[in-house]
Amino acid sequence: MKAALSQRKGFRWGVERRLELIEFRLFWEGGVNRSDIVDEFGVSVPQASKDLALYQDQAPQNLRYDRSQKRYFAAKRFRPKFIDLNAAAYLEKLAGQHAEGAGDVVATALAPIADTLPLPRRNIDPDILRAILSVVREGRSLEIIYQSMSEQRPEPVWRRISPHAFASDGLRWHVRAYCHQDKKFKDFILSRCQEARAEDDPGALSADDVHWNTYFQVVLRPNSRLSKSQQDIIAQDFAMVDGEAVVPVRQSLLYYFNKRLRLDVADQFDDPREAPVVVKNRAAFDAALAEAVR
Repeated sequence: MKAALSQRKGFRWGVERRLELIEFRLFWEGGVNRSDIVDEFGVSVPQASKDLALYQDQAPQNLRYDRSQKRYFAAKRFRPKFIDLNAAAYLEKLAGQHAEGAGDVVATALAPIADTLPLPRRNIDPDILRAILSVVREGRSLEIIYQSMSEQRPEPVWRRISPHAFASDGLRWHVRAYCHQDKKFKDFILSRCQEARAEDDPGALSADDVHWNTYFQVVLRPNSRLSKSQQDIIAQDFAMVDGEAVVPVRQSLLYYFNKRLRLDVADQFDDPREAPVVVKNRAAFDAALAEAVR
Protein backbone atom coordinates (compact mmCIF):
# COMPACT_ATOMS: atom_id res chain seq x y z
CA MET A 1 0.00 0.00 0.00
CA LYS A 2 2.84 2.37 0.84
CA ALA A 3 4.49 1.68 -2.52
CA ALA A 4 1.25 2.38 -4.37
CA LEU A 5 0.81 5.63 -2.46
CA SER A 6 4.36 6.64 -3.36
CA GLN A 7 3.72 5.98 -7.03
CA ARG A 8 0.56 8.09 -6.98
CA LYS A 9 2.57 10.97 -5.50
CA GLY A 10 5.32 10.43 -8.04
CA PHE A 11 8.05 9.56 -5.52
CA ARG A 12 10.00 6.39 -4.92
CA TRP A 13 9.27 4.69 -1.60
CA GLY A 14 12.63 5.65 -0.07
CA VAL A 15 12.24 9.28 -1.05
CA GLU A 16 8.75 9.45 0.42
CA ARG A 17 9.96 7.91 3.68
CA ARG A 18 12.50 10.71 4.01
CA LEU A 19 9.89 13.34 3.18
CA GLU A 20 7.67 11.84 5.85
CA LEU A 21 10.49 12.08 8.37
CA ILE A 22 11.06 15.75 7.53
CA GLU A 23 7.38 16.52 8.03
CA PHE A 24 7.19 14.34 11.15
CA ARG A 25 10.05 16.22 12.79
CA LEU A 26 8.71 19.60 11.71
CA PHE A 27 5.24 19.02 13.13
CA TRP A 28 5.94 17.03 16.27
CA GLU A 29 9.39 18.28 17.26
CA GLY A 30 9.40 21.76 15.79
CA GLY A 31 12.34 21.45 13.44
CA VAL A 32 14.63 19.30 11.31
CA ASN A 33 18.10 19.46 9.77
CA ARG A 34 20.25 17.38 7.46
CA SER A 35 21.79 15.31 10.25
CA ASP A 36 18.34 14.02 11.24
CA ILE A 37 17.93 12.50 7.79
CA VAL A 38 21.50 11.21 7.62
CA ASP A 39 21.25 9.57 11.06
CA GLU A 40 17.87 7.99 10.39
CA PHE A 41 18.47 6.64 6.88
CA GLY A 42 22.23 6.53 6.44
CA VAL A 43 22.14 8.69 3.30
CA SER A 44 24.84 11.19 2.35
CA VAL A 45 24.75 14.83 3.40
CA PRO A 46 24.20 15.98 -0.23
CA GLN A 47 21.24 13.58 -0.48
CA ALA A 48 19.77 14.94 2.74
CA SER A 49 20.10 18.47 1.34
CA LYS A 50 18.26 17.37 -1.81
CA ASP A 51 15.48 15.85 0.32
CA LEU A 52 15.04 19.09 2.24
CA ALA A 53 14.98 21.08 -0.98
CA LEU A 54 12.40 18.68 -2.42
CA TYR A 55 10.21 19.01 0.65
CA GLN A 56 10.49 22.80 0.48
CA ASP A 57 9.42 22.63 -3.15
CA GLN A 58 6.42 20.43 -2.29
CA ALA A 59 5.28 22.33 0.82
CA PRO A 60 6.97 25.77 0.89
CA GLN A 61 4.48 27.13 3.44
CA ASN A 62 5.42 24.48 6.02
CA LEU A 63 8.95 25.47 6.97
CA ARG A 64 11.34 28.35 7.48
CA TYR A 65 15.13 28.22 7.67
CA ASP A 66 17.11 29.68 10.57
CA ARG A 67 20.64 30.43 9.35
CA SER A 68 22.06 30.93 12.85
CA GLN A 69 20.89 27.46 13.98
CA LYS A 70 21.24 25.88 10.52
CA ARG A 71 17.90 24.24 11.02
CA TYR A 72 14.47 24.26 9.41
CA PHE A 73 11.55 25.07 11.71
CA ALA A 74 7.82 24.60 11.32
CA ALA A 75 6.04 27.65 9.96
CA LYS A 76 2.83 29.00 11.47
CA ARG A 77 0.88 28.05 8.34
CA PHE A 78 2.02 24.41 8.57
CA ARG A 79 -0.34 21.92 6.90
CA PRO A 80 0.66 18.22 6.71
CA LYS A 81 1.17 16.82 3.24
CA PHE A 82 2.92 13.47 3.78
CA ILE A 83 1.84 12.24 7.24
CA ASP A 84 -1.40 11.59 9.08
CA LEU A 85 -1.65 13.46 12.37
CA ASN A 86 -2.14 10.77 14.99
CA ALA A 87 -1.32 12.05 18.47
CA ALA A 88 -1.72 8.67 20.20
CA ALA A 89 0.61 6.97 17.70
CA TYR A 90 3.26 9.66 18.25
CA LEU A 91 3.11 9.28 22.02
CA GLU A 92 3.46 5.51 21.69
CA LYS A 93 6.54 5.95 19.49
CA LEU A 94 7.92 8.54 21.86
CA ALA A 95 7.54 6.16 24.80
CA GLY A 96 8.94 3.32 22.72
CA GLN A 97 12.33 5.00 22.37
CA HIS A 98 12.88 4.42 26.10
CA ALA A 99 11.70 0.80 26.04
CA GLU A 100 14.21 -1.98 26.49
CA GLY A 101 15.52 -3.10 23.11
CA ALA A 102 13.69 -0.36 21.19
CA GLY A 103 14.80 -0.48 17.60
CA ASP A 104 12.73 2.32 16.05
CA VAL A 105 13.90 5.54 17.63
CA VAL A 106 11.82 8.30 16.07
CA ALA A 107 12.46 11.21 18.39
CA THR A 108 15.40 13.58 18.60
CA ALA A 109 16.93 15.57 21.43
CA LEU A 110 14.14 18.08 20.85
CA ALA A 111 11.52 15.52 21.91
CA PRO A 112 10.40 15.31 25.54
CA ILE A 113 10.80 12.20 27.64
CA ALA A 114 7.78 9.91 27.69
CA ASP A 115 7.17 6.65 29.45
CA THR A 116 4.46 4.07 30.00
CA LEU A 117 3.40 2.22 33.11
CA PRO A 118 5.61 -0.86 33.42
CA LEU A 119 3.80 -4.17 33.70
CA PRO A 120 5.15 -7.54 34.79
CA ARG A 121 6.47 -9.45 31.79
CA ARG A 122 4.72 -12.72 30.97
CA ASN A 123 7.21 -15.49 30.31
CA ILE A 124 6.36 -17.08 26.95
CA ASP A 125 8.59 -19.98 25.93
CA PRO A 126 9.92 -19.12 22.43
CA ASP A 127 10.15 -22.78 21.41
CA ILE A 128 6.51 -23.38 22.33
CA LEU A 129 5.43 -20.24 20.47
CA ARG A 130 7.44 -21.38 17.44
CA ALA A 131 5.75 -24.78 17.51
CA ILE A 132 2.31 -23.15 17.72
CA LEU A 133 3.14 -20.77 14.87
CA SER A 134 4.18 -23.72 12.74
CA VAL A 135 0.85 -25.54 13.12
CA VAL A 136 -1.09 -22.30 12.58
CA ARG A 137 0.67 -21.85 9.23
CA GLU A 138 0.08 -25.47 8.26
CA GLY A 139 -3.49 -25.68 9.55
CA ARG A 140 -2.74 -28.58 11.89
CA SER A 141 -3.04 -29.39 15.60
CA LEU A 142 -0.59 -30.13 18.39
CA GLU A 143 -0.56 -31.14 22.03
CA ILE A 144 0.40 -28.74 24.79
CA ILE A 145 0.83 -29.13 28.53
CA TYR A 146 -1.44 -26.41 29.85
CA GLN A 147 -1.90 -25.19 33.41
CA SER A 148 -5.49 -24.08 33.80
CA MET A 149 -6.79 -21.95 36.66
CA SER A 150 -9.96 -24.04 36.75
CA GLU A 151 -10.88 -25.75 40.03
CA GLN A 152 -11.64 -28.87 38.00
CA ARG A 153 -8.09 -28.95 36.58
CA PRO A 154 -5.69 -27.95 39.39
CA GLU A 155 -2.77 -29.78 37.74
CA PRO A 156 -1.25 -29.27 34.27
CA VAL A 157 -2.49 -31.73 31.64
CA TRP A 158 -1.73 -32.54 28.01
CA ARG A 159 -4.46 -31.35 25.67
CA ARG A 160 -4.69 -31.23 21.91
CA ILE A 161 -5.53 -27.90 20.31
CA SER A 162 -5.96 -26.61 16.76
CA PRO A 163 -4.71 -22.99 16.97
CA HIS A 164 -5.51 -20.39 14.33
CA ALA A 165 -4.98 -16.88 15.77
CA PHE A 166 -3.47 -14.79 18.57
CA ALA A 167 -4.93 -11.99 20.67
CA SER A 168 -3.82 -9.71 23.48
CA ASP A 169 -5.98 -8.11 26.15
CA GLY A 170 -3.22 -5.56 26.78
CA LEU A 171 -1.80 -7.55 29.68
CA ARG A 172 -1.20 -11.02 28.26
CA TRP A 173 -1.20 -12.92 24.98
CA HIS A 174 -3.59 -15.74 24.15
CA VAL A 175 -3.68 -18.28 21.37
CA ARG A 176 -7.16 -18.84 19.97
CA ALA A 177 -7.66 -22.52 19.30
CA TYR A 178 -10.13 -25.36 19.03
CA CYS A 179 -9.83 -27.56 22.12
CA HIS A 180 -10.14 -31.24 21.15
CA GLN A 181 -10.90 -32.14 24.77
CA ASP A 182 -13.71 -29.63 25.40
CA LYS A 183 -14.94 -29.72 21.77
CA LYS A 184 -15.07 -25.94 21.39
CA PHE A 185 -12.93 -22.90 20.59
CA LYS A 186 -11.16 -21.36 23.60
CA ASP A 187 -8.37 -18.97 24.58
CA PHE A 188 -5.14 -20.39 25.98
CA ILE A 189 -2.73 -18.03 27.75
CA LEU A 190 0.64 -18.51 26.08
CA SER A 191 2.65 -18.09 29.26
CA ARG A 192 0.79 -21.07 30.76
CA CYS A 193 1.74 -23.42 27.94
CA GLN A 194 4.59 -25.53 29.32
CA GLU A 195 5.43 -28.01 26.54
CA ALA A 196 4.38 -28.77 22.97
CA ARG A 197 4.53 -31.95 20.91
CA ALA A 198 2.85 -34.30 18.43
CA GLU A 199 1.51 -32.44 15.42
CA ASP A 200 -1.56 -34.00 13.83
CA ASP A 201 -4.67 -33.23 11.81
CA PRO A 202 -6.85 -30.31 12.94
CA GLY A 203 -10.07 -30.70 14.87
CA ALA A 204 -11.64 -27.59 13.34
CA LEU A 205 -10.73 -24.73 11.02
CA SER A 206 -10.53 -21.00 11.68
CA ALA A 207 -13.65 -20.48 9.56
CA ASP A 208 -15.56 -22.62 12.09
CA ASP A 209 -14.77 -20.22 14.96
CA VAL A 210 -17.97 -18.19 14.79
CA HIS A 211 -17.28 -16.09 17.88
CA TRP A 212 -13.84 -15.09 16.60
CA ASN A 213 -15.15 -14.20 13.16
CA THR A 214 -18.21 -12.29 14.46
CA TYR A 215 -17.91 -8.65 15.52
CA PHE A 216 -20.25 -7.10 18.06
CA GLN A 217 -20.82 -3.36 17.90
CA VAL A 218 -20.37 -2.11 21.47
CA VAL A 219 -22.06 1.25 21.95
CA LEU A 220 -20.45 3.29 24.72
CA ARG A 221 -21.85 6.47 26.26
CA PRO A 222 -20.80 8.69 29.18
CA ASN A 223 -21.99 7.62 32.60
CA SER A 224 -25.24 9.53 33.18
CA ARG A 225 -24.34 10.05 36.85
CA LEU A 226 -21.59 12.46 35.81
CA SER A 227 -22.33 16.17 35.53
CA LYS A 228 -23.23 17.56 32.14
CA SER A 229 -19.81 19.12 31.62
CA GLN A 230 -18.12 15.92 32.77
CA GLN A 231 -20.18 13.90 30.31
CA ASP A 232 -19.21 16.33 27.57
CA ILE A 233 -15.49 15.91 28.24
CA ILE A 234 -15.83 12.11 28.37
CA ALA A 235 -17.58 12.25 25.00
CA GLN A 236 -14.67 14.31 23.67
CA ASP A 237 -12.13 12.04 25.38
CA PHE A 238 -13.52 8.92 23.68
CA ALA A 239 -14.12 10.65 20.31
CA MET A 240 -17.86 10.10 20.59
CA VAL A 241 -20.31 11.28 17.96
CA ASP A 242 -23.63 12.53 19.30
CA GLY A 243 -22.64 11.20 22.71
CA GLU A 244 -21.86 7.67 21.54
CA ALA A 245 -18.80 5.68 20.51
CA VAL A 246 -19.33 2.51 18.51
CA VAL A 247 -16.51 0.01 19.00
CA PRO A 248 -16.44 -3.18 16.89
CA VAL A 249 -15.12 -6.02 19.06
CA ARG A 250 -14.70 -9.68 18.19
CA GLN A 251 -17.33 -11.58 20.10
CA SER A 252 -14.65 -13.84 21.56
CA LEU A 253 -12.87 -10.77 22.99
CA LEU A 254 -15.90 -9.21 24.66
CA TYR A 255 -14.96 -10.74 28.02
CA TYR A 256 -11.59 -8.95 28.02
CA PHE A 257 -13.11 -5.71 26.72
CA ASN A 258 -15.64 -5.86 29.54
CA LYS A 259 -12.92 -6.38 32.16
CA ARG A 260 -10.38 -3.91 30.75
CA LEU A 261 -12.81 -0.97 30.76
CA ARG A 262 -14.38 -2.17 34.02
CA LEU A 263 -17.76 -2.21 32.31
CA ASP A 264 -18.71 -5.29 34.32
CA VAL A 265 -18.62 -3.36 37.61
CA ALA A 266 -19.66 0.12 36.41
CA ASP A 267 -22.93 -0.01 38.36
CA GLN A 268 -21.17 -1.05 41.58
CA PHE A 269 -19.16 2.14 42.05
CA ASP A 270 -20.61 4.86 44.25
CA ASP A 271 -18.37 7.35 42.46
CA PRO A 272 -19.28 7.54 38.73
CA ARG A 273 -15.77 8.84 37.97
CA GLU A 274 -14.56 5.28 38.56
CA ALA A 275 -16.56 4.19 35.50
CA PRO A 276 -16.82 7.20 33.16
CA VAL A 277 -18.23 5.15 30.26
CA VAL A 278 -21.01 2.57 30.26
CA VAL A 279 -22.51 0.27 27.63
CA LYS A 280 -25.64 1.69 26.04
CA ASN A 281 -26.73 -1.56 24.35
CA ARG A 282 -26.18 -3.52 27.57
CA ALA A 283 -28.80 -6.25 27.05
CA ALA A 284 -27.46 -7.18 23.62
CA PHE A 285 -23.89 -6.92 24.93
CA ASP A 286 -24.62 -9.28 27.84
CA ALA A 287 -26.32 -11.76 25.53
CA ALA A 288 -23.38 -11.78 23.08
CA LEU A 289 -20.90 -12.09 25.95
CA ALA A 290 -22.78 -14.99 27.55
CA GLU A 291 -22.92 -16.81 24.22
CA ALA A 292 -19.17 -16.37 23.69
CA VAL A 293 -18.05 -17.65 27.10
CA ARG A 294 -20.39 -20.60 27.61
